[in-house]
This record gives sequence, C-alpha cells and structure tokens, in this order.
Amino acid sequence: MAKSPTARSDLPFRSPYRHGFVRVAGCVPLTAVADPARNVDEALALIARGHDQGVALMLFPELGLSAYSSEDLFHQEALLDAVEAGLVRLLAETRDLAPAFVVGAPLRLGVSLYNTAVVMQGGAILGVVPKSYLPNYREYYERRWFAPGLGVHGATVTLAGQTVPFGVDQIFDIRLFGEVAATFGVEICEDLWTPEPPSTAAALAGAEILLNLSASNIVIGKSADRHLLCASQSLRCQAAYVYTAAGPGESTTDNAWDGQTMIFELGDQLAESERFPTGSGLTFADIDILRLRQERRRTVTFGDAVTARARPQFRRAGFDMTVPTGPLALERPLERFPFVPSDTARLAEQCHEAYNIQVQGLAQRLRVTGLEKLVIGVSGGLDSTQALLVAAKVMDSLGLPRTNVLAWTLPGFATSEGTRANAWRLMTALGVTAAELDIRPAARQMLTDLGHPAGRGEAVHDVTFENVQAGLRTDYLFRLANLHHALVVGTGDLSELALGWCTYGVGDHMSHYNPNASVSKTLIQHLIRFVAGSGEVDAATGDVLRDVLDTEISPELVPASHSGETQSTEAFVGPYALQDFNLHYLARFGFAPSRIAYLALEAWGPESRRAWPPQIPPKDRKSYDLLAIKGWLRLFLTRFFANQFKRSAVPNGPKISSGGALSPRGDWRMPSDASVEAWLAELDANTPDAA
Repeated sequence: MAKSPTARSDLPFRSPYRHGFVRVAGCVPLTAVADPARNVDEALALIARGHDQGVALMLFPELGLSAYSSEDLFHQEALLDAVEAGLVRLLAETRDLAPAFVVGAPLRLGVSLYNTAVVMQGGAILGVVPKSYLPNYREYYERRWFAPGLGVHGATVTLAGQTVPFGVDQIFDIRLFGEVAATFGVEICEDLWTPEPPSTAAALAGAEILLNLSASNIVIGKSADRHLLCASQSLRCQAAYVYTAAGPGESTTDNAWDGQTMIFELGDQLAESERFPTGSGLTFADIDILRLRQERRRTVTFGDAVTARARPQFRRAGFDMTVPTGPLALERPLERFPFVPSDTARLAEQCHEAYNIQVQGLAQRLRVTGLEKLVIGVSGGLDSTQALLVAAKVMDSLGLPRTNVLAWTLPGFATSEGTRANAWRLMTALGVTAAELDIRPAARQMLTDLGHPAGRGEAVHDVTFENVQAGLRTDYLFRLANLHHALVVGTGDLSELALGWCTYGVGDHMSHYNPNASVSKTLIQHLIRFVAGSGEVDAATGDVLRDVLDTEISPELVPASHSGETQSTEAFVGPYALQDFNLHYLARFGFAPSRIAYLALEAWGPESRRAWPPQIPPKDRKSYDLLAIKGWLRLFLTRFFANQFKRSAVPNGPKISSGGALSPRGDWRMPSDASVEAWLAELDANTPDAA
C-alpha cells in the first residue's frame, strides 16, 4: 500500500498540487424548476465526478438548488423547506468527498429572504454569502423576493443544525499539508456588473480565487460582455475568476439560458464550457496560485490598494484539502513556446506588433542622431536576417532609400558557402547597398601577433580563435560606420544574451542600437516567417527567408570536422526552444527551478498534449524527457548567472514583450557576482531524474 503523503514534496512530481496549482471547476447541472431533490441529485453526481478528477473547489450556478427562474415560488414555504432539506442531504452525502463546493440557494434569515452562496466541504458548512446587489431592471425583479446582502457583516445563521457565518465579509482558505494552498471569495451574478464588485474587496483581503455564481439569461452579445467582465476583473484583482451561468432546465417562459462556464487567470482564459448544453457538465482548470502571489508581490500598486482605505475585517474559514496521491496531468493552457502563441491569429497579431516595435525603435534612434545611414553585418543566419529586414523597413518609414542600409557580409574561417550565398541573395533582394569584407587576412595577422598556434597554421580552434573573428567583425563594422557617418545595427538576440552566447565588448555583444535585444530566438524565427508571408516582400525574398529558416543555427567560427560536421550552437548551449522556455519562467516569473522543470515536462515531455504552432515543421517537433530537461536547465542556470556582466552593459534596444527584456535599464537588475548555488541545489533536491 502506498504511503500517505505527509508533505507537499511527497506527492508525485507530476502532481499539480506539488507545484502550487489548485484545481477548480465550474459546474452546470441539468436543473429542475422548483424541485430541490432532483437538483441535489445532479449536484451530487457532479461533485463525485470532481472528486474523481482531483478537483479542490467546485462552483454551481446561482439559486441552483431551487432554479433561478422559480419567481414567486420563492415565497412558498414548501420550496424553501425543500431547499434546506437538500442542504442537509448534500452535507451527509459529501462527507467523504474531497472537494469544497459552493451552491446557490434561497435562504431565510429573520424576516428576510436572501439569494445566497453556501460554501460546503466534508460535511460542514463553512459560510453563507448573500448577494450584495439585486437587479431590478429589464427581465430581473429580484427585489420582489430577496433582500440585498450589501452591508451584512458579522452575522450568523443556523442551517442544517450548524451555526455558520453569514455575510459578505467572508473569505475561505484551502489548506494543504498545514499551509494555505489558496484563498477564495464569493460573489453572485449582478455583483460583478457593478462599479465596485464585492470580489475586489475580497481580493484585497487576500482572496486569490474569485467565484461567481450566476444565472444570467442569454441574449445576443451578452457572452462577450461576460468574457470582458471576467477577464478584466481577474486582471485588475490579480486573481483567478471562475464564473458559472444557469443552463439547461431553467424555465424558458420568457428567457433562455446558455450554461456558460469560464475560468480566467490574470486576464487569460484557462477554460470555457460548451454553451447551450443539453445535460450536466463540468469544466475545470488548474489555477497557478504561486504565480498569482508573485504577481501581487511584484505589482506594488496592489499592495498600495490594500492599505489605501479602510475596509471591514473579513472573517476567514477553511478546510484541509485531500488531494489524489497519484500523478495528474496539468489542466491549463501551457505554450511550448511562451514567446510565441500557438493560436495562428494571435501569432500574426503579435508578430506584427513586434516587427513594428523594432522598426519604430530603430527609426527613432536614427532620427534623433541626425544620421541617415545604417551599417549592419549580414551572416545569412536568423538574427542578422531579421535585423536587416528591420533596417530596410526603417528606411521605408523615414522616406529614405534602402541603399542607405550599408550591409556587409564578413566571411571568416568557417563561413559556409550556403550562408554566404544566402547573405548575398538577401542583401540583393532587399535592395540595400551590399558588400563583402573577408576578415581572414586580418584574423591570421592578429593570431600571429598574439603568438596563437593558429597563426602558425595549426588547427587549434579555441575561444581565442573564435573571438578574434567575432571581434574583428564588430571592429570593422564600427569603423565602417565612422567612415560612412552611420549607426551600427546590432543583431544579437535575447536568448543569446540570457545564455551569454556573445563576445563581450568588442564582439557581437556591442552595437549602436540593437532592435533584436529583447526578441527571443524562437520569436525571431516566427518574425521572419511573418515577413516572408506578409506580402511586403517579393517571391524571391520570401524564398531566401525560408532558406535562412532551414539553416542550422551556428556561429560559424570553427571549421567543419573531417567528417563534415559543422559547429552547432544548440549542441553547446542547448535547444533554444527549451532554453527560451526556461528563460521565460525564470526571469518573468521567478519560479523555482524544480517548478520550471515540471512545466517543461508538461510542455515538452514525451507525453505532452500541448499544441504546436502550425508553422513549426514536423522535423522540429521534438520532445525531451525529464533527465534531459533537468540537464539543460542546469546548464541554463549556470550560464545565466555567470554571464550577467554582459547584460549589465548592453546597447539600447526596444522592449518587445512584458517581462521579456534583460536590459539593466528596464526589466532586469541583477548583481554580476551573484551565486547560482541556491538555484542548483533546489533543482537537485526537488527534481528527480525521471517522473
């Protein structure tokens, strides 16, 4: 028999709960109007499904135990008694089920009737939250039956033999292994449509998951409004937002109901149900609680809002969560390429934005200097290709001839005929001023002056041999810029900067302005594809761009081996797709290495179900096991820390994506002598070699 876990680390590596995720579900039951017994049957079936799926928190629609459309039957004692009997049965029959769940019920308190959310788990009622704002316009007449809950604080109610908190001043803790795994708050339907939803106060009091029990009849265009409200509230409150609307079985006397369920996190939609279902349904997703907490810490204005004005003290209740002891697949969108969305429409939109940000940045720098020419080195590889495309577009935008782009290809000891030919084809196709400068004579002379064995013709291809070539190329470009009164355009990208894969100072690290500075290698590939298919270039240029995309990524500084094998960048620094993934989650979110490895396994592991951007050719659709992921992550961390000194002195360049730049003047400030040991120790301690 498997040992019961006593700590988060005892859970399987492939359990979302081990890594700070909490699974939530929106439920749409098949409703029977004014028949609480049948509605309890449907709820129990869904709760059992949620238990089997490892769900921690389940949300049902507004007034779901009675049906929202019961109208004047809400004043019938028989219905209200049946609802309370249904709550007793729910408590009894879910005592041994793990999920907490929130159901909608009409409940009496004193002389008033309230539209409420009842929070239940493990045979106990944790609290009852009344609806704050009651609509009384168009098709809604809730004030005919209910009292508003706005301003109800500190009250209690006796329900199903339990005395429980009643009021809008409540948030609820989900505890795992003695820690608060998540905190949630509850509001009901119309509450979200008001200028200051109650969920805002709940978020400022600590709620990370916001729940909305809704009925919300459907009319044309209303679904889009719901999306907008839920997305914006999750983003504004830096929270997850779970929404359920009433669905099949509600009375259609005058309204229709679409059963829309949505789950958002920080403005991004994680899941949505099929609308207009014919039966009961369950929609779930894993909420990244650690991400929410870090975003709140990082965004200091959230903390300012917490202290900005006095609010009623919130009461807290909680429960200890029981989670499955076996592996669970992560149920949430997860891009293999975090800098490149897999959705074709979003990808096109983001490529258009990124390309034009690059153009605008370089054009402005050229404009303010009073210069009219650009100097650029063109290798026939990805980075210089994109930079050259940007430079040509800059001339178009400034009304200057493309011949003002002075492009040089600078072949060295390992330059292949294929990349050299592509460089010439590209320069010719774009109509820039093209030239070639062979750096080999100067490189031989420098190697000879240094007393390097290669200066005597020996095949010693060490870092000095490589950097003599890289440095000479940059030296020539700067002197050419002096000669022609021009700016040197940088070509190095964000991925190279993160890995320190650039020659410091006198090498490709330096330029007058670098439009690629915050563009990852994976995004550059898509930007080139975007330009190739945009209609802005002719067929010949498009063919060259596609050839560049098919070329092995290489610095071409070391001659090919006797077997003909060429120098491969990715064989040395790791697959760029995987290292870009690591960069995103380390620099943007600050995740622990073991958590990055877990996400990488979910995205890139052999069993991953994640979508591929359609432009990725089959030959590039690779997978990596956990041992490989761990090994490349270790290399990434080591190089990232060791090469901060290079990032402390980077040229200017435009920021392309949120949190996606390493400039010391913008997103990233890090001491150059920081130690990587704590990160490597965490990786080794918490990441096995196999899942």
